Amino acid sequence: MPTISWIAVAVATVLSFGLGALWYGPLFGKAWMAEHGTTAEELMDGFNPAKTYGATFVLAALSAILFGVFIGEAPELQRSIGWGIAVGVFWVSGALGTIYLFERRTMRLFMINGGYHTVRFAIIGAVFGFLG
Repeated sequence: MPTISWIAVAVATVLSFGLGALWYGPLFGKAWMAEHGTTAEELMDGFNPAKTYGATFVLAALSAILFGVFIGEAPELQRSIGWGIAVGVFWVSGALGTIYLFERRTMRLFMINGGYHTVRFAIIGAVFGFLG
């Protein structure tokens, strides 16, 4: 099994999770809800915070672990950030874009969600560049 920095995984997971709270909260929460045609009250109906946030945290950790395996031991900061941006733009946003085209979702929603994942993986890359 490849050796990865578990400290980097932990920090990247927490920062990724925190970015989501900011991104889908004060930064783009209202725009995101508008694109979905929903309100905060409607989103809270039947919402299970433990399940949703718990699963989100686990998925963030798994993403950080796999990124650490992908990037390898002790990556250079610039290379690690570059790969993070590439993963966010081309892998995650590219996959979202394909789905959004067929679902006829808006460019605005694509930019909100794709932007989140691009910034998220850039941060994960920066963490591995510093701590990996």
